[in-house]
Amino acid sequence: MSKHQPDNHADVNPFRALLDRSTAPLGTWLMAGTASNAEALGHAGFDWLLIDMEHGPIEFRDMWQMLQAVDCTPAMPVVRVSSSDDPALVKRALDLGARTLMFPYVQSAEQARRIVASAKYPPFGQRGFAGIHRASRYGTFSEYGKRANELTTCIVQLETPEAIDRLEEIAAVEGVDALFIGPGDLSAALGCIGNLQDERVQTLMRSAAQRARAAGIPVGTLGPTPEMVQGFVDMGYDYVAVGSDLVFMMQQAKSVLARMKGQTDNAPLKVAY
Repeated sequence: MSKHQPDNHADVNPFRALLDRSTAPLGTWLMAGTASNAEALGHAGFDWLLIDMEHGPIEFRDMWQMLQAVDCTPAMPVVRVSSSDDPALVKRALDLGARTLMFPYVQSAEQARRIVASAKYPPFGQRGFAGIHRASRYGTFSEYGKRANELTTCIVQLETPEAIDRLEEIAAVEGVDALFIGPGDLSAALGCIGNLQDERVQTLMRSAAQRARAAGIPVGTLGPTPEMVQGFVDMGYDYVAVGSDLVFMMQQAKSVLARMKGQTDNAPLKVAY
């Protein structure tokens, strides 16, 4: 197989392989809910794409079609479920073929243990079993039930100062494979909503990266501009994302309109985290 041809159906979790790279894998958010956007950005050169079921209009049928689209590209899909405390959402996402899940607003080690249990088959967890679905390639991946636990990656989001205070406890939970720090929600929790450059936000972001590295767990984040994201990489973040499909569309639309109308519009767009 050509190195340029995607092999997203290999019996491994390709997102974990991304984290073994010497440079931080770069992703972006998919919020519009369309398979065409997912496929296009998968071919644009991003290493991974986050299908956002928390803040966007994306339902399970949309997610299913977006996963199919991304799987036709070299990019690796990640699905952020809308709630960290609903095992039914986790089960459906996994049955539809998601292998890497992101869980928002994780506040404690106990919550992280419940999350892992919802994503893993017994005896390690409590995920309900079905034999024929997209994840098992409709029954043709005969070893899926035995191998699903090792193929599933759980990323938990820390989005408040309290959660970051408990970073080591959460990272130590068996089955938590990576952390993700949400700077937008962190800024809101600190009373400076949307101001990611606030010194308190930057201090906690830097501390989280250092402590995750000391704990031996990968940590990721995202930002609205390449410059800010590079700053996070310099802090020690292992994987990062920039913008979203809607941000890219609106930025380009605003830029073209401003040029056509002889205006200057340099106001940054807000990004949901």
